This record gives sequence, C-alpha cells and structure tokens, in this order.
Amino acid sequence: MKILIMGGSYFLGLCFTREAYRRGWEISLCNRGSRPLGIAGIREFVADRSDGAALERIPEETYDAVVDFCAYRAGDLTFLLDHLKIRFRRYLLISTVDVLRRGTGRMLREEDPFEERDFGGEAGAYILGKAALERELFREAVERGFSGTVIRPGMIYGPGNYAPREAMYFHWIREAGQILCPSDADGSFQLVYVEDVAQAICLCLEREESAGRVYHVCAPERLTYDGFTELLRRSLPPGSADFTVVPLPVSEVLSRSLPLPFSLTAAESETYDGSAIEALGLRYTPHEEGMRKTWEAWSRV
Repeated sequence: MKILIMGGSYFLGLCFTREAYRRGWEISLCNRGSRPLGIAGIREFVADRSDGAALERIPEETYDAVVDFCAYRAGDLTFLLDHLKIRFRRYLLISTVDVLRRGTGRMLREEDPFEERDFGGEAGAYILGKAALERELFREAVERGFSGTVIRPGMIYGPGNYAPREAMYFHWIREAGQILCPSDADGSFQLVYVEDVAQAICLCLEREESAGRVYHVCAPERLTYDGFTELLRRSLPPGSADFTVVPLPVSEVLSRSLPLPFSLTAAESETYDGSAIEALGLRYTPHEEGMRKTWEAWSRV
C-alpha cells in the first residue's frame, strides 16, 4: 500500500507511521519538518498545509490513501485538496468522539448528532473544527470521486503522549510517591491505547467496507478516579506501585484549579460505543497491559 501521511511524526501519528512501516507499506510523510523522522525508506516532504505553493511542489503521484492527522479547522481539507496534485482513492481523517452532542444521558454512537454549541476557548474551537471537517470530507469525497473514512478516538494514552494525562501521575509517583485523587468524584471516562488507534487506522485502510464510514475507537471500560488509581497499582512494577493516595474533595480541586485530566462529575461524563471497529478485527488492548507498556516507555526517557 502506498500512503501519504499529513502530520505523522508525533504520538498517534508517529505510532501509526511506525506500524505502517512495519507492514512494509510505501510511506510519504508531509509536515512542517519540526520533527524529522530520518527513517530510511520513509520519504519526507516539508510543507505547511496552509502554504499552497509548498503543497504544489509535492510530486504528482498516485497513492492508495491519504491519512490526515493535522486538520483542525473548517477549510483545512478543501485547501489541501485544491493544492495537492496527487491522485488517491481513499482519504482517512482523524477526528474525535468529542464532536458529538454532549449531555444526552445515553451511549453515543457514530450516527448521533454533532455538537453545535461553542464552549469557547481552544477546546470549543477544536470540537467545532473537527465536526466541520467531517462534513467537509464526505462532501469533497462525493464531488471529487474518492472514498472517505473518519476515525474518532476516545481519550488516548500511551508512549509519547503529549497530553497531561497518565504522565502526570507517573511524575507524581516517581517524584513524590503519592498521587491526588478526588474523593467524592462521580465522573467516568473511557481510555484507548495509542497502538489500538494505529491498528484501527490500518484496518480501515485495508478493508473496503470501511469506505464512507465513521468509527469510534475507545475501549468499553468506564473508569472512575478510584478505578484509575487501582489500574495504576495493577499495572506498575513492584516498588513503583507503592504510592499513597492523597484524597481531596471535588470542591477543593475546583477551588484550587488543580488540572486533573478526567471528568470530575457524572454530569460532564459521556459514554461512547466503540464496538463497530471491532467488526473489522480490532481487539482492544487490556488497560493493565497498555499502562504497563506506557510506564516502561516513560521510565526510559
């Protein structure tokens, strides 16, 4: 398979790039060049996706698919297609489960309505931008004659994660031997191991039945803060897991503006159905295994 990757040099994008390389696919990677891979056999193009002239310098070739990790705003996809001279038959866009309407009180599936409210700030712009891009993808697919697929990951963890999630806890454990835990939180959340999302992308590219489809990729387990604490105890090697828990009420967490990474209340929690991608062959990594691998990679840095 011959693919062009937009982005692809950091966290999920890098994980997928390595998996595609392991499968022997022919890879070209386009990004701004701030994180060159330097992997023999992977061709790298340096271009900002907002620079039409730079995009037009990418050689006119035929690809099986484009995989886009770095489209964030309405128009990003159309601009890219207007300036790339390449030919391709599949386009896979990385989106997020957050595009769906919040507060419904039920499990959210791929066909549910988009969130249309603007919650403000970077997070609000990110949600509305990804929703707009999903619409844009399927509109352009019809007009330009290719097939589109959308991957919506849940909350991703794993080696190289730049979001302040599991690494925050790893740092507390190693430096202080303790973690903070909101004692009366009733929020819940779903995680997904980064390698599972990379595998899901590969499956969608390999299976024609994924054309025109949207897939959630998030493991079914609903964790709480207490459950996450126990997950850390089970996953970390002996000695590392001998940490103490410092309980704090949610009111104190909020008054002190402590940046805890997961939902604190049931009212702000959502549940997503991530089973459709399993029909393509994905098997979710048990969190204990994924968290252990993540700790091991983090400890080596």
